[in-house]
Amino acid sequence: MEEPLRRIRALHTASTITVYQAYSPEIGLPAIRDGRFPAAWKPGRMTWIKPSFMWMMYRSGWGTKEGQETVLAVEITRDGFDWALRHACLSSYVRGLHPDRGVWQRDLKRAPARVQWDPERDLHLRPLPHRSLQLGLSGEASSRYADEWIVSINDVTPLANEIHALVRNGELDSATGLLPQEQGYPASAEFLAHLCP
Repeated sequence: MEEPLRRIRALHTASTITVYQAYSPEIGLPAIRDGRFPAAWKPGRMTWIKPSFMWMMYRSGWGTKEGQETVLAVEITRDGFDWALRHACLSSYVRGLHPDRGVWQRDLKRAPARVQWDPERDLHLRPLPHRSLQLGLSGEASSRYADEWIVSINDVTPLANEIHALVRNGELDSATGLLPQEQGYPASAEFLAHLCP
């Protein structure tokens, strides 16, 4: 089956969806231990969550980039994720989707969440022709994420290291077998209409 150009691919259950973030150990390790972000994590800043494991690997360099050494799998409620999508605005202006640039800028300023569709990545971190969603949370969305939506926080740094080692050794089938089994997230075209150019 051919991949649609844009789709939310994620590990999800009937009530939760898993998103990924990478932090320094100072933030990541207490978050893993306590199941919530520590005081050093600032809800006032824009925080980006990624349903795609491979996009997180690309962004964090397999958890090797400075300040991104601890890779977290954050399981959140689907209700929270859907709330963020409903209240999100695309991070860039798209003619035809937005009435005009001024309306888009006003919507973006007011929106507590923003969406980017970035090329999905293969095991060598090369761009693929289809795109995966990145969701930026700020203000109310960021606070709700930290205080209400989190079900669990797990350390997937060892998994990232293991898959990366297999890729480096050319064992791509074994690496693929360890990837989270992400499926299309059940969000209708109507639900995502304001986010899909």
